[in-house]
Amino acid sequence: MAYDPTLPTKPDAPGIGKVAGKRRVTMQDIARVAGCSQSTVSFVLNDNNSVKISDNTRDRVLRVANDLGYRQATLAGLERSRPRADDIIGFAIDKISTSPEGIVALDGVKQMARRMGALVLASETDNDPALEPRALQTFLNMDVRAIIYACIFTREVQLPELLAHAKIPIILLNCYEQPARYPSVVPGETAGGHRATNTLIASGHRRIGTITGEIFMEAAQDRLQGYRTALATADIPFAPELVAEGDWSPSAGYRETRSLMALDDPPTAIFCQNDRMAIGCYDALKEMGLRIPEDISVIGYDDAEIARHLSPPLTSLILPSREMGRWAIEQTLRDPDVGRQPPLLVKLECELVERASVAPPPPHRKSSSA
Repeated sequence: MAYDPTLPTKPDAPGIGKVAGKRRVTMQDIARVAGCSQSTVSFVLNDNNSVKISDNTRDRVLRVANDLGYRQATLAGLERSRPRADDIIGFAIDKISTSPEGIVALDGVKQMARRMGALVLASETDNDPALEPRALQTFLNMDVRAIIYACIFTREVQLPELLAHAKIPIILLNCYEQPARYPSVVPGETAGGHRATNTLIASGHRRIGTITGEIFMEAAQDRLQGYRTALATADIPFAPELVAEGDWSPSAGYRETRSLMALDDPPTAIFCQNDRMAIGCYDALKEMGLRIPEDISVIGYDDAEIARHLSPPLTSLILPSREMGRWAIEQTLRDPDVGRQPPLLVKLECELVERASVAPPPPHRKSSSA
């Protein structure tokens, strides 16, 4: 059976969460429906024969890919400027081992680079002021085609001055400069916080709590700003007591959920600003004898693998780490003169994945929360 990337996307494909606005079918989706690992899917769809995969498994993966309407990413016009097979792209990141987002972003970089015949070399710099310039200078000495400079959490950066004289494209991933000199890509966190909160408002909630990450981080600040903007747009007064600061961990989600639910007028819905805190939130609510979503709704953020395995499956927003990696490669390969184009700051959409953790508030709370 052959894989056909031209087949249309099927909106009701089995096992896939409903994505608001548009469909997004990934290798992870195919792996889940086909009952195999994502690595197996990658080997099959990329026609890699270095690993022995049974014909039955290969046929099943191809059939699911066709059924789901999976499309391999393509870049208009890149075939005209396909790089040589020995082209190298340097990928420098401050930390990759402490969070899955960095690994997923690097995976997006590698997938797109491989399709274009390029090799990616990665260096973890640990925010070391001596190591980072050495790693970048090594890339420059190797005459790499481009350098992708990445951060594990979104923030403003000050690049080493040695890059100012580089004659190759420099792309910033999950970080940015002020003033901007290079193309940068970050998640649209403020819009994501707005979308999460507005989803709860659209279900009838007006007493909405939120558990933030560490508030010094831009992701936490922006998601909170989106929360406040959504409330203001719906003419819902902002209540400071409904904002609890966490630290992205399940234990923080558990602790702050109990704090929110101890209020005289507790929330009817909680926006956990990442899925790991939602795990603790679920545990706390269930210990209190509350049902999700019948008694209280919960929404998460990041769309981590755990989101679809919680009971009930968690409505969440996709953190577009893989798409940011692909975007970064697109900038390095689209045009040899990309480094002389005006700098860009692109914010990629954090799409909503609707599952079963959001419902209207219970009847006895509708009037009290209005």
